[in-house]
Amino acid sequence: MPKSSQAKGLVIVESPAKAKTIGKYLGGEFIVEASVGHVKDLPQKPRDESRLGIDIDKGYKPRYVVISGKKEILKRLKDLASKVSKVIIATDPDREGEAIAWHIKTEIEDVNPNVKRVLFTEITKNGIEKGMQNPRDIDMNLVEAQQARRVLDRIVGYRISPFLKKVVNDKISLSAGRVQSVALRLVCEREEEIRNFKPEEYWTIEAEFQTREGEILKAKLFKLNGEDPKIPNKETAEKILDDLRGKNFVISDIRKKEILRNPPPPFITSTLQQEASNKLRFSPKKTMMLAQQLYEGVELGDEGRVGLITYMRTDSTRLSDEAVSAVREYIYNNYGKEYLPQTPRVFKKSKVSQDAHEAIRPTYMKYEPRVVKKYLSEDLFALYELIWNRFVACQMSSAVLEQTVVDITADNYLFRATGSTVKFNGYMQIYEETKIESEEKEEKEVKIPVKINVGEVLNLTNLIPEQHFTKPPARYTEASLVKELEARGIGRPSTYATIVSTILERGYVELQDRKLVPTDLGFAVNKILTAKFPDVVDYKFTARMEEDLDEIASGRKGYFEVVDSFFKPFDKHLRELEEKKDEIRELIQEETDIVCDRCGSKMVVKVDRDGKYLACSNLSCKNTLAFPQNGVIEETRICPQCGGRLILRRGKFGKFYGCENYPSCRYTESITTGIKCPECGIGELVERKSKRKRIFYACSNYPNCDFILWDKPVNKPCPECGYPLIVKSRRKTASYKCPRCNAQITEVSESLN
Repeated sequence: MPKSSQAKGLVIVESPAKAKTIGKYLGGEFIVEASVGHVKDLPQKPRDESRLGIDIDKGYKPRYVVISGKKEILKRLKDLASKVSKVIIATDPDREGEAIAWHIKTEIEDVNPNVKRVLFTEITKNGIEKGMQNPRDIDMNLVEAQQARRVLDRIVGYRISPFLKKVVNDKISLSAGRVQSVALRLVCEREEEIRNFKPEEYWTIEAEFQTREGEILKAKLFKLNGEDPKIPNKETAEKILDDLRGKNFVISDIRKKEILRNPPPPFITSTLQQEASNKLRFSPKKTMMLAQQLYEGVELGDEGRVGLITYMRTDSTRLSDEAVSAVREYIYNNYGKEYLPQTPRVFKKSKVSQDAHEAIRPTYMKYEPRVVKKYLSEDLFALYELIWNRFVACQMSSAVLEQTVVDITADNYLFRATGSTVKFNGYMQIYEETKIESEEKEEKEVKIPVKINVGEVLNLTNLIPEQHFTKPPARYTEASLVKELEARGIGRPSTYATIVSTILERGYVELQDRKLVPTDLGFAVNKILTAKFPDVVDYKFTARMEEDLDEIASGRKGYFEVVDSFFKPFDKHLRELEEKKDEIRELIQEETDIVCDRCGSKMVVKVDRDGKYLACSNLSCKNTLAFPQNGVIEETRICPQCGGRLILRRGKFGKFYGCENYPSCRYTESITTGIKCPECGIGELVERKSKRKRIFYACSNYPNCDFILWDKPVNKPCPECGYPLIVKSRRKTASYKCPRCNAQITEVSESLN
């Protein structure tokens, strides 16, 4: 076919948005088209299930098929390729992008063999020019690394999932994933730790002093007889208080030292997801979706589409010399020379970093957040501002704090007060990193009076004993789970978001107050996997598999070697387990003394997506009952429409009662908290679940009343304003709060709710 006289080449990318941005810079020289993501994949339903869509006997060769809806796209790309002199494939600069590029090439090279690959780490004029100047062939090492991940995931998913269905519950579809199952194990083990935790009582004693100048100084008991004070109960605390009263308290030492606080490094994928979760309350999945938009380009009025950030899937903190030079100039001009260190900051490379791309940063310093704010949605702006501030901060001067430690002695007692003041805010002028809950310190610093001296006698004005209990480890949040996976070497920048979202979507884990909590089904699946597939959910084994995939990408290991070393022992083990299904089923199927009211057989505990329920052990009976709450079987509730029994179910938006004769009878009832709606006074508050699996409480009178609460309600009026209910507080300073006046309430009667 004749080649196009108007365009000398065809550039193929994944998304239409990216194509539009790149087309702006390439002008009329190239046609820019989108593949709209992957064009080929393993078949969703292989004809021969035992083969998984993979030719195991031919070196684990994948049997790729064109994805549904992509035939027309490939036909158009092939037609365009036949009319130009060259084809450039500029899919994302990672293994996934390399695989897409390879699949496209295999479809079009018969009409145009002149196919090259380029990388755009930023969708800017400079980034595109650099990429176009360095065309190369498809990197088959990267392709095979992606292919190995896909094949291994298929083997685990398609082989273990049917097995789980047989042993956990044959009435529902269950699935397992190579990396997601490890994430589920982390969440389940943390929950077990919390359940098994036995809190221990301890007390602290704080003293309040008055200085000669009349200022207040607070200090905590730090040492008793030269050792850490152990105050296990109220009696011990009271003895110490009695002993302290009447003693002389003298300032024995004042120490001051400067502390340099260095800025955090620029964002990589995992830290961006963590900070966006902590600061903006974005899920990892949402963060990556927004970051993709910022990378591919957004409309900036007369300037057209501009890619605002560099590529967002990276594990490297490296910055280009040009980027560092530009941000240093920006800091000097906008903050002054004292905020600019003498030399650029270089950050330590992590042990698993591939260093293939730069850190996540803004592409242009001229596009300050305030400049582009009017063009961005609220969420896009929030994420862009976060990336901008972190990037600028990473090249600013350290903050300088002056820490003062004051020791106060009274015989064998040593009290200590610690306080810090900021002498120079440095990078903190623009950015402060958040800490996850498990990293937060309990000890709080205090204000240190300026005019105090060693040897000064202080006037004791108050002694404050406080009871505490040791706390269990915190549940994982989406942010802290990503951090834990990264620390263990599990997953890579391209997979963190999907790992977390998958275990939520499968119903194995749910969000409660932004914490990840395993469901009964999640516990059951994890119990089978940890007991019978120890390698699949082993942390070190999974991390080694990630390293093997990296080795394939670098050419140090081969595709067949890695896949074969996993498949052969896995396949042998699974075949052995198939013979022991009944024995394995007993791991999670608990017998009870409850008798089936239909056939007289014993009932057993089973789990499904609705949670635990009772099922008749006589498989031909098929009788089920709602699981006993607090050890008491609920009185059978009758469906008012058909006379069937109502069964407790867990649906898309929370728990509810549904008729046992579903789908022929679709009657449902909400499960109420028993608390009247404070808005309409007619309905009661019922537990619901959002699309993000987050629990909230809504009026049962909806849609006539649209009242909702995001915190658990307690049936007790606010002592401040009289509002008819209060809610569980997320703050550490109070247990409850009023949703109307926001009063913080420390205690309510334990018998309530």
